[in-house]
Amino acid sequence: MQEYNYWKKIIKMLGTCVVFLILILFSNFLSKVNILFGSEVVLLFAGAIIPGIWGSMIELADNSNWKTSQRRLKRAGVLQDDTLIRISFAYLYRIKIDDRYFLVLNNRSGKYQPVGGAYKFYEEEGEYLSRYIPAESDNRIPVDEVTKRDYRLLVKNKDLRRFVKRFNKTSCRENVNNLSREFEEEIFATGILNKDIFGDLSYRYIGRHITKVEYGRVFNHFELLLADILEVKLTEKQEELFRELMHLSSDKYCFASADTIKTHGVKYGTQKLKDDIANHTPKILTENTDDLTNRNKIKDIITVRL
Repeated sequence: MQEYNYWKKIIKMLGTCVVFLILILFSNFLSKVNILFGSEVVLLFAGAIIPGIWGSMIELADNSNWKTSQRRLKRAGVLQDDTLIRISFAYLYRIKIDDRYFLVLNNRSGKYQPVGGAYKFYEEEGEYLSRYIPAESDNRIPVDEVTKRDYRLLVKNKDLRRFVKRFNKTSCRENVNNLSREFEEEIFATGILNKDIFGDLSYRYIGRHITKVEYGRVFNHFELLLADILEVKLTEKQEELFRELMHLSSDKYCFASADTIKTHGVKYGTQKLKDDIANHTPKILTENTDDLTNRNKIKDIITVRL
């Protein structure tokens, strides 16, 4: 994910304004020395720059890569105001023992992935969205008791920026102060570890991975995918519990190296060519931390009593 460069846009706008001002001054100079034809030609060039200045000023509102990609697609006529954008907003846990990452099996896809899943919004937020920012459930993943009120929705392109802004500010959803639900469901409820023995859950907010608005081939939809990355801070006892899992055989989980994750489980040069690691898993890799935004948003370690 390419880092967003806001200063580049500012410099571009200022440079365009300077060129425009120089042309206006030069036109005035030619007019004073009675070179009227030259003055009018220069003014034509200056006029041609005005749309560029206006466009640069509008682009200053695009303070992230996804907004820039959205505007470009709209300018190209690919996105209309009522085009539905599929959003999937999630949080993922980085659980690392030595050089191995702990992953769990997704029973729907049959692939291993980080502990975590889609954020959930509360009933009050659902009422707010239905009133002010209409969003439809994403029917590509069946809505049931498990997926009900997931942030997997279809939002109109014209409402997307308001939707993301609302997501960032609302308290009527799961928030970083307690993101234990998926951890409990995927580690304790599955019997991988014992909740009573594990103790409290502590983690640190690492940052946010957010894609550009682009066409997704899997769901055949324009998408905006967001994932907040959390790093679990294990006590010595908790780390030992995970080390014990390394010596056990289970289909419920696996420990994978960074290289294995980057190839999605495919082992080159062997007969094992099945990609059994989900394509969003590389987002949790330590080496990809520099690609995340909001890295200094929350510095304190968060502890949740389970």
